[in-house]
Amino acid sequence: MADARVQRELKEIAKDTLSGVSVELVGSSIRKMKGCVEGPKDTPYENGFFYVDIELCDNYPFVPPKMRFITKVWHPNVSSANGFICLDILKTKWSPALTIKTALISLQALLASPEPDDPQDGVVAKQYLTDYKEYQKTAKEWTATYAKKDAPDEKVIQLVEMGFDTAAVTAALRASGGDAQMALESLLSGM
Repeated sequence: MADARVQRELKEIAKDTLSGVSVELVGSSIRKMKGCVEGPKDTPYENGFFYVDIELCDNYPFVPPKMRFITKVWHPNVSSANGFICLDILKTKWSPALTIKTALISLQALLASPEPDDPQDGVVAKQYLTDYKEYQKTAKEWTATYAKKDAPDEKVIQLVEMGFDTAAVTAALRASGGDAQMALESLLSGM
């Protein structure tokens, strides 16, 4: 029953080309997806494509999907370290009447209207409240750097941040079938 609902939800999202959200399955499981939220216009996130890891448990839709940003984003309600999201409908305000699409559109709305008084990232929230221009500047820089349409995935970013060359990281990940730990071991052994 839940799988049939998820299939319907995926078809509905695929048909809607105007909302600025999309989703694709990761692997063969209907429980693991990658969503994409386009940055809202007239915000520091405009022209950005923010990817979101989505996992559904067996009790979906009676429990919310687990979502976290894969794309690095400078936002008071998103952890800049791990992408965790502070949004009430992903926690206590979830209802079975809501859908994956609703959740993604809510993330898009959150990007447009941060709630710094209920932060996930205290550093970003403090900057938002005390130096709004600097917050906007940093958010725009992060959007330009990390939220390009074909931006590298999180594994590439993490390994490059460790000091490895992007081409070497990409080759190591390809050779390891996408396993970040194996890629890291390969990169370290080549030093």
